[in-house]
Amino acid sequence: MEIRIGITNTGRELNFETSEGSDAVKASIAAAFDQAASHVSFVDVKGNSYIVPTANIAFIELGTEEARRVGFVA
Repeated sequence: MEIRIGITNTGRELNFETSEGSDAVKASIAAAFDQAASHVSFVDVKGNSYIVPTANIAFIELGTEEARRVGFVA
C-alpha cells in the first residue's frame, strides 16, 4: 500500500510503500493521535524506517492495497 504524508513547513511530501494493511496503518495513526504521541513510525517494503512527528503532520493519504499491473490491459 502506498502512503503519502504531508509535513508542515516543508516543500516535499514523504512517499513510500508498505506491506502493512490499511486497517493496521489507520489504527497506528489513530493511536498516535489519540495518545498524543510525539511521533508515529512506519516501515516500508524495503525495510527502511520513517519516524514522523505528529505535531507537524499536515495530511496522510493512504493508497490502495491493490498490486500494480504490468503490461497492457485490453
